[in-house]
Amino acid sequence: MAFNLYSLENKTILVTGASSGIGRGIAVLCAKMGGKIILNGRNLIKLQETRALLEGEEHYIVVGDLTLNEELHRVVDELPQLDGVVHCAGIGQRVLCKLITEEEIDRVMRINFKAPVMLQSLLLKQKKINKSASIVFITSIASESPSYGNALYSASKGALISYVNCLGLELSHKKVRVNCISPAMVMTDLIYEGGITKEQLKEDEKKYPLKRYGQPEDIAGLAVYLLSDASKWMTGSNVKITGGVKQL
Repeated sequence: MAFNLYSLENKTILVTGASSGIGRGIAVLCAKMGGKIILNGRNLIKLQETRALLEGEEHYIVVGDLTLNEELHRVVDELPQLDGVVHCAGIGQRVLCKLITEEEIDRVMRINFKAPVMLQSLLLKQKKINKSASIVFITSIASESPSYGNALYSASKGALISYVNCLGLELSHKKVRVNCISPAMVMTDLIYEGGITKEQLKEDEKKYPLKRYGQPEDIAGLAVYLLSDASKWMTGSNVKITGGVKQL
């Protein structure tokens, strides 16, 4: 077999938020690159749909809501040793700053920040992360690109980026790499949360130098790079993939 710097052969990789969108796209490509993929999400039927798209037979599903402490512990208990983790689970929430409620803050931060942080903490405590593993968090350029009604989402992703900077430093002695992928707009179901119409999206796409939003497979290619040995001298980085746009 020809040498492939981006191969994921003999790597076991957990993908959260694998039911659809970016998480599904990453799982599919990682499987094509030879990885053994563990799919996590809350919806068994959608996870089974993702599983049906994966090449190979070793992949499996671990259903669980990572925002619930009991389910989080059960999920981690069921996991084998991991060579890679991709934290994809998240939600969008558009609300003007003056209308933000305490409940909305708690919901967005619980799903977008607290859940991946607590999952990663438990994985480390239970020694599920192999030496020289790669951990990838899906964040967003929204963290530094303000837009109307996007304060909560932007803040949650900004918090995650700051966390990754510290986590990468703390795990460097184990050669465990930790990086972020910060996309601009990507065509997933999440994009329609908040009442944005297809007509508005088509108009917005025109401001992108490459004249389109991203697709899940665009993000998946970058995730494979970060999970593979091709990026073995890369940690604590926030990699932007934006189609050339600078402002959302």
